Amino acid sequence: MKKNIRTLTTAAIIAAAYAALTLLLAPISYGAVQFRVSEALTVLPFFTPAAVPGLFVGCLVANLIAGVNPVDFVVGSGATLLAALLSYLLGRRSRWLVPLPPVLVNAVVIGLELWFFVDGERTLPVLLSMMGTVGLGQLVVCYGLGMPLLSLLDRHRETLGFRPR
Repeated sequence: MKKNIRTLTTAAIIAAAYAALTLLLAPISYGAVQFRVSEALTVLPFFTPAAVPGLFVGCLVANLIAGVNPVDFVVGSGATLLAALLSYLLGRRSRWLVPLPPVLVNAVVIGLELWFFVDGERTLPVLLSMMGTVGLGQLVVCYGLGMPLLSLLDRHRETLGFRPR
């Protein structure tokens, strides 16, 4: 029972942090060129499986409050869920792989979503451009902010109550 409460509490804290960061930095969190700083938290599945639902719920809440396209509630949040699950699984192989799923999944899924729903040409170069800009933003945030966060949390693993992998 105690473990379930801890897991639920951890997931809720992660969800709140993700949503708060996304909304606080809303001008750079949405659109074709985005630097969603909250995506740095996508390294948290390395430490706890509770981060998987936490990131999903946080993304869902941020998208609901921001009033993005209703399709993004499902597609964008689903991309976050898939990326978080893959990060959890890949974290067993190498810590350097943990940020890779959010970069690749969001580049493809959100790039496709933007290409489909944003007015403009629906050509392959435009699609690749959308995927590229989303992917670049994800790369900067997930590796540039996420990896230092992962290292910092890993150094204080015991203090934070994270178990060894």
